Amino acid sequence: MTVFGEQLPRIFQANLARLYERVIQPATDTLVLHPVLKHGEAGSLGEFLDRAAAQVDNYTANEAAKSFVLTLAAIFERQLSIWARANGLTDVAKLRVFQEQLLFCAGVASINLAIDDLGAELTEMFTVANVVRHGEGPSCERLRVMAPALWSDTAGDYVDLMPGPRLPSENLRIRKNDLIRYVRATTRFWGRADPLPMAVTDPPYRLS
Repeated sequence: MTVFGEQLPRIFQANLARLYERVIQPATDTLVLHPVLKHGEAGSLGEFLDRAAAQVDNYTANEAAKSFVLTLAAIFERQLSIWARANGLTDVAKLRVFQEQLLFCAGVASINLAIDDLGAELTEMFTVANVVRHGEGPSCERLRVMAPALWSDTAGDYVDLMPGPRLPSENLRIRKNDLIRYVRATTRFWGRADPLPMAVTDPPYRLS
């Protein structure tokens, strides 16, 4: 591996950490969330409007969280592509899907993707991003099997504001802990790929 290639994992890890700490975390912390949405007949027009506003608040927060997963997945995929080139893969197009890129780069760095469910969490993140991007389809079906906890038919804090039949992709829920899991997985990957001294292999992102 070239000196340039040795430096990349630390750079990638730092870029992801800065994105989370300076953009994603502050933005999600400022969003208004209501732990329970009230239903039933409202006692006044004002109460009805307050309930509608609370529904919009929670819906918007979920949309923001989904968009941040899409951003994280896109950046991480681009980083894998750059690192694959730095490690001798001249035709990155041969790695047609995310999973192939992930396995190639993990192999180069001798990363065991089974430890801490690292591979599973990275795959889940990328599949969430596909669902956010495309909606209904094979990715949504896979994700419902892979991560059923991202859906809930009994949650009292979310109302799908889309009209028409209920679509699973529109009821996908991404919470703060899911974002933490994904940024922790991406930064762990690059920490474990980092061959330089004092590599941060277990970044300090803890579930709340």
